[in-house]
Amino acid sequence: MRLLPNACVFFKTDDVPRTEQLPFPEEGSEDTALMKTLGWVTAGLGAVALGLFVGRELRQRYKFNHRTPYDAYSHAGDEKDVDFGLGT
Repeated sequence: MRLLPNACVFFKTDDVPRTEQLPFPEEGSEDTALMKTLGWVTAGLGAVALGLFVGRELRQRYKFNHRTPYDAYSHAGDEKDVDFGLGT
């Protein structure tokens, strides 16, 4: 007993005989080699970008979690003072 007897309503299986080879590109063609190269380069650049992003986030979290009390006063002795919120 088949569970889905009409499952192939949208796909006509009789169009291509089962013995006919599918139209895949040949193994030695330049297009295939170019596409493989572009695929590997894209994957490598993606891995580098992901590594840079994750490394930056980890470094920011590390620096934030290892602050000292003196970090709050890092600009206390600057010559150019900026006064915000005084209303003048």
